[in-house]
Amino acid sequence: MQRLSVNGDRLWSTLMETAKYGGTPAGGVTRLPATDADREVRDWFVHACEASGLSVSVDEMGNIFARREGKDSSLSPVCFGSHLDTQAGGGKFDGTAGVLSGLEVMRTLNEAGCRTVAPLELINWTAEEGCRYPPLFGSGVFAGAYGLEWAYNSVDPDGIAFLGELERIGYRGKHKAGGRPLGAYLEIHIEQGPVLDSENKTIGIVTGARGQLWYDVSVTGLQGHAGTTPMAMRRDPLTSFAAIAQAVFDLAWAYSPDGLATIGHVEVRPNSRNVVPGCVSFTIDLRHSDKVLLHRMDDGLVALVDRIARQSATSVELKKFWTVEPLDFDPACVAAVRHAAEALGYSHMDIVTGPGHDAVQISKVTPTAMIFIPCEGGISHNEAEYVRPEQVTAGANVLLNAVLELAGT
Repeated sequence: MQRLSVNGDRLWSTLMETAKYGGTPAGGVTRLPATDADREVRDWFVHACEASGLSVSVDEMGNIFARREGKDSSLSPVCFGSHLDTQAGGGKFDGTAGVLSGLEVMRTLNEAGCRTVAPLELINWTAEEGCRYPPLFGSGVFAGAYGLEWAYNSVDPDGIAFLGELERIGYRGKHKAGGRPLGAYLEIHIEQGPVLDSENKTIGIVTGARGQLWYDVSVTGLQGHAGTTPMAMRRDPLTSFAAIAQAVFDLAWAYSPDGLATIGHVEVRPNSRNVVPGCVSFTIDLRHSDKVLLHRMDDGLVALVDRIARQSATSVELKKFWTVEPLDFDPACVAAVRHAAEALGYSHMDIVTGPGHDAVQISKVTPTAMIFIPCEGGISHNEAEYVRPEQVTAGANVLLNAVLELAGT
């Protein structure tokens, strides 16, 4: 069979068209899950899938499945997709490029009259971003990482429960979330980092995912007057925070290049310019692709926090509340991506994903792999997020050919 290629102009056009749902004046997208903008883009997506001859179903978490029948309907479908929700002030491509590349694969197969042996399913997962409801929400319930009732009762920062919002936008489906057979799952995604761009590579072959450890830390001292409390008599939690922060970054450097550490949120109370703080609360995010080394980082963090607490006049509480172990994606799925990139002549490199993606959750229930495409300067979760048209086209072509290898023709 002659090698197929997607219609890159059509794919780019759909990316620009869907960007109007939740579009911002600065050229980005704010499309939080279970909002009106989310409903609008879902309606567009369902219509586009049905117009392409796909049968659409929705599960009880709002995950959307668009099926193209194969020659052997008894086989589990080869699946691909991503998410259509975005961060507040996010970009046009994060998640959306994966869903719309999948739609373009279906359209290309229709035009070529190509029927795969196994059925195909394109999936839009609900609420991946974690900016309104917990991250990897729809795929997490599907894979059994979250319970359905817990998800339904989860509330956003305004106290609005997920179930009510899902029903309000009309996407609480009847099908069970989970238990649906998936023969394999592929996800194309922008890298959301600078490596492919800096290395001038067209395709990232994602071999696995970094593990993640999340912590909440609270340092308590004694609040006092900035003008009357001598330095020697202060119990200033900010000094302990500064020491812990530097030690955490030193820890990551000790496990470089794969070890990563981030302190992304800090609260100083009472947060007044002329008051010695009484408490500092902050988060720590540790990541590594090697399980043994990730847990050595964990041990190192516990030790350094204990040492700093003992040397200071403050008390420190370290609470680890989320653990995601490193994982390797399925060798056969990774090989299919590699074969496609090589056959198409695209420059490529192996890479691991640092962010969590729906594919990480789905890898618990079916063989999985990912395809990365570059984003300019590594910028993502930002209105300035940008991918060139030819880069999206290349990723979609790799997805198309990997799907054909896995599904058979």
